[in-house]
Amino acid sequence: MARITAILRALGLAYRRDQRSLESVVGNNFFLVTACLLQSAGGFIYLLIGVVLLFPLSTDPLRKIPASRLALWPLEPGERRLLRAVSPWVNPVSWVVAGLAVWAIRGKVSFGLWAAFAGLCLAAFLLSDLPFTPGGTVWLHVPQFPGRWNQLIRKNLREMVCTLDFYCAALMSLGALICRAIRLPLPPEAFVAMTVLVVLALSSYAQCLFGLDGAGGLARYRLLPLRGWEILAAKDVAFLVVAIPLTLPLSPLAGTAAALIALAVGHAPTVNRPRPQSRWRFSTGAGLIFGLIHAACMAMAASSVYFSSSLFLLPCVAAWAGSTWYYGRRLEAPAVD
Repeated sequence: MARITAILRALGLAYRRDQRSLESVVGNNFFLVTACLLQSAGGFIYLLIGVVLLFPLSTDPLRKIPASRLALWPLEPGERRLLRAVSPWVNPVSWVVAGLAVWAIRGKVSFGLWAAFAGLCLAAFLLSDLPFTPGGTVWLHVPQFPGRWNQLIRKNLREMVCTLDFYCAALMSLGALICRAIRLPLPPEAFVAMTVLVVLALSSYAQCLFGLDGAGGLARYRLLPLRGWEILAAKDVAFLVVAIPLTLPLSPLAGTAAALIALAVGHAPTVNRPRPQSRWRFSTGAGLIFGLIHAACMAMAASSVYFSSSLFLLPCVAAWAGSTWYYGRRLEAPAVD
C-alpha cells in the first residue's frame, strides 16, 4: 500500500503543476479580446473555451507515467488493479463529476446536464489513450508538400494541431458549418464576425511561431541552409493551411485576408520577443494592448474584403510579404547574449 500511496502522491503533484500551466488561457489573444470587447455577451465564447480546456483537464492520470517505465515498477497484479481504480480520483474533475451527481440526485441539477458533463469528461478520459492525443501517432501522417520547405511545413503543422487554439477555432468553424447546413438565417455581418473570431482564435500562435521549437530552436534554424524569410514563410504556410480551410464555411477570402494580417503583425513579437509555449495548451500572446491592435487589424482586413472588394486582398498579401522579408532579415542577424 505504501508504494501505491507514493505513486498517487507523485501523480497529484504532477497534476497540480500541469493544471497551473492551463493558466496560459489568461494570456491568450482570443480570451483577452473577447473578454474585453464582448464582456457578459461572450458567454458562448467562454463556454467554448471551457469545453476545449475540459479535455486536457480530464485526461487519464496514469498517462503521465511512460508505459515502459510503469511496466518495470515492482508492483503486484493486485496493486496495479488498485492503482488503475484509484488513480482517476487524483484528477479534480472526477470529484466535480461526483459532486454534480450528488446534486443531481437531490434534484438541484438536472440529470441531463449531469450526463452531458459526465459524458464529456469520460470521452476526454478515454480519448487520452487514442493515437491522436498527446504522444500519439496520427499527427505524424501529415501530407507531403512540394519544394525544400516540405519537412519544415509538416513539422509546423504538427505543432499547430498540438495547441488548444486549433481546436477552439475548429469548434467555431464546425458551428458555422452546422448553421450553413440547416440554413439558419444570419445577417452578412455575422459571417464576417465569425470569420474574424476563427482567425482570432489562432492569432496568439501567430505571435509566437517559434514557441514550440524548444530551447535553442532559433539557433538551430540559423544553422539551416535557408534564408530567414524562408524559415518564416514555412511557418506561415502551415498557419494558412490550417486557417483558410477553417474559414471555408464562412468567408474564405475574408479569412485569408485576416490570416495574412495576423501573420504580418504577429511576426514582430515572434522574432523580437520569442516566448516558449507548451503543447496541448492555449498559446500565450504578447499582451492585451498588442492583442487589441492585432484583432483590429484583422477585423479591418476581413471587413474590407467582405464588404468592399476582394482586391483589398492584394494589400494584405503585400503587407505579409513585406513583414516576412523584413523580419526574415532580423531572424538572420546573429543572436546577442
